[in-house]
Amino acid sequence: MPVAVPVSFATTAINTRIAFLTELARRLHQYGTTAPRLETAIAKSAQRLGLAAEVWSSPTAIIVSFADLGQGEDGVAQVTQVMRLPPGDVNLARLVEADRIADAVIDGQMELREGFHLLRKLGAPESFRAELGVIASYGLCAASVVALLLHSAWPDLITAGVIGVVIGSITVASGSRPRLAAASEAISAMVATLIATVVAAYIVPLALKSVILGSLIVLLPGMALTTAVREISSQHLVAGVARMGGAVATLLKLTFGTVAATQLCEALGIVPHDYALPPLPSWADWPFLLLGAFSFAILFRAAYRDWLVVMGAVVLGYLATRWGGQVSGSIPGAPFGVFIGGVLLGSLSNVYARYAQQPGAVVREPGIILLVPGSVSFRSVSYLLDRDTSLGMDTGLLGVTLLVSLVAGLLFGDLIVAPRRSL
Repeated sequence: MPVAVPVSFATTAINTRIAFLTELARRLHQYGTTAPRLETAIAKSAQRLGLAAEVWSSPTAIIVSFADLGQGEDGVAQVTQVMRLPPGDVNLARLVEADRIADAVIDGQMELREGFHLLRKLGAPESFRAELGVIASYGLCAASVVALLLHSAWPDLITAGVIGVVIGSITVASGSRPRLAAASEAISAMVATLIATVVAAYIVPLALKSVILGSLIVLLPGMALTTAVREISSQHLVAGVARMGGAVATLLKLTFGTVAATQLCEALGIVPHDYALPPLPSWADWPFLLLGAFSFAILFRAAYRDWLVVMGAVVLGYLATRWGGQVSGSIPGAPFGVFIGGVLLGSLSNVYARYAQQPGAVVREPGIILLVPGSVSFRSVSYLLDRDTSLGMDTGLLGVTLLVSLVAGLLFGDLIVAPRRSL
């Protein structure tokens, strides 16, 4: 039996509907939507527009086959769209705007052609002011992590902040330079290690490993690893394995850059004074937690109106993890604490999506940023390259445990509060 096409779209050309849906898929992919959520969002949107869509999403491509619902259940696909795309990056403001445009079109409040053109405009390059904000956020984030998670001294914090700004500049510059982008992680790791080693050798002693790790924290693929395991656990095997491979490649490039710079400094006779100065007082955790949350709001490119929500999610995730670690009698950031943080953020993101009518990613993605095990994975690979196999394997096992704990927490969060929106 033929399926009735919604009245509001019955007279709209099928190519117009397909053009809108493919542009929507492109934007959702570019702004960091995972494969399961993207596929569900496009399939549901297509159904509301009178189309059946079979969607296949991976980190670097999307394939969508469209059929007219008016043909009935036996109708074959009339159009198949193949899109080759670079891996996306989280941009909360544009993700929220794409979601708003899609809702407006589907609800009949906006014409399809107008929605298509508005989605196209979202792809415009970021302003110079926005790029400066991102560069500054790299520095703030590096300084906050060194103070909050690594509990280092003032010289470590200042050095990490300066290196973070340099790395942010390299990352922003690589956005329009494909050849630089391919090697940007290795270059950033080399620059971070060189600057930190020179400062520790000639200016002030540093906790060298903490400074380098804090400087590179934004580049560590903890979020990618977490997303990969979530995709694999939801049976999106190709997307999950591909994303896992990309995350491992990033880890290897970062580790190679660090090792290469260390050996270069040794060859040049630059010997750092690697010992720790008195750490920051414990009360400094709170202002740096707020500073870090603010930097993540900029880093994830949240809209101004969502900054308080994003900052609240970061603070809540960190506090939940600390509390869970204390309850279990272990250190903050231990597997049980990460699991508790995942459960809380998974649940709250679905509550936010349901009542605020916005993507739950506004809460979920920044909330788990301090929970993801990127730094542990980086240390594991570094130990292995230093031929410390035992410590490398132990650290790697801890990273896997943290990763599984976080993903399990997010899945339990979805069970406690069922998601009503695809994003």
